[in-house]
Amino acid sequence: MRNFRGGSKSKKETPGTVSGLKAGLHKRIVGQPAALEAIVPHIKIHQAGLSPEGRPAGVFLLLGPTGTGKTKTVEALAEVLHGSERNLLRIDCAEFQMDHEVAKLIGAPPGYLGHRETHPLLTQAKLNSVVSERSPLSIVLFDEIEKAAPSLTRLLLGVLDKATLRLGDNTAVNFERSLIFLTSNLGARGMARELSPGFGFDAMAGCRPALSSKLESVAMRAVRKHFSPEFVNRLDTVVTYQPLDEKSLSEILDLQLAGLQQHIHSRRGCETFYLHVAASGRKFLLNAGTSPEYGARELKRAIQRHLITPLAELIELGIEPGATVIADAPKNSTRLHFRVPAIRLTALDAA
Repeated sequence: MRNFRGGSKSKKETPGTVSGLKAGLHKRIVGQPAALEAIVPHIKIHQAGLSPEGRPAGVFLLLGPTGTGKTKTVEALAEVLHGSERNLLRIDCAEFQMDHEVAKLIGAPPGYLGHRETHPLLTQAKLNSVVSERSPLSIVLFDEIEKAAPSLTRLLLGVLDKATLRLGDNTAVNFERSLIFLTSNLGARGMARELSPGFGFDAMAGCRPALSSKLESVAMRAVRKHFSPEFVNRLDTVVTYQPLDEKSLSEILDLQLAGLQQHIHSRRGCETFYLHVAASGRKFLLNAGTSPEYGARELKRAIQRHLITPLAELIELGIEPGATVIADAPKNSTRLHFRVPAIRLTALDAA
């Protein structure tokens, strides 16, 4: 049996080990240590062969303000466990707001109208398709679970309790080797009211322990009001994500820019170039794409609009291979300015 006990500095941190899993998640998830501490032990227990029989490997409800990284956590876990954030089965619960739409998940029974045309979304084959040689665990995400019809949560009761889902054709789907994540914005308005008296990054930094406790209380009250006690009792862990402070948002921007640079290298090949965003440009992007209320939700959109779009125009003008593109933002500027010293190109409007 593999020994997961820590303390050996010579042991290589690979994705298959708990130390490698923690390291990989910490590189991708910023400002939410409680979430990582809640998820990793369940994977450790499964790898040790100690998971309870007849239950999923882990059931997690992720709560908190918008833009704090709930969905990103699940995608990062898929990337660390399987090598790609696409290795997860994602159910957008906004598509199942009516009871009759929930039938799409399990398919119509034989003899019912539309049986042959209705292909269930939750099948054993689809669970198996999102695992990899690196890990046998499938990751299932029910995004924005509060938007789903009540019949969906009733359907999930059997999955969360017995790790079994009975489809319309009476075949069974086994979830014993699955990590099930439910994300929700329940309590978001109440959390916003708790944030508003001390609105701003400085205020958040000064009272974070008390604020965290208040947000957890608000979130759990909303959860107990919305879901039945039977449903709540089947959850292994409820994690309340905290608002991101200025340092965390800056680290998220670093990750986004590093990912963009890697994308440039992979797509441009021998014609690649280097991107340097100056301090003034970083501040511009943070102001445009982040806020205490919405976290980092708009950051990707801000990078797309103010950085990637003008870069595409710059490429059309011609960037020499190996050149460095510098992006900055003069004081009171409404756009990023781009300079390529080697070929003296003029600034482009990012609006």
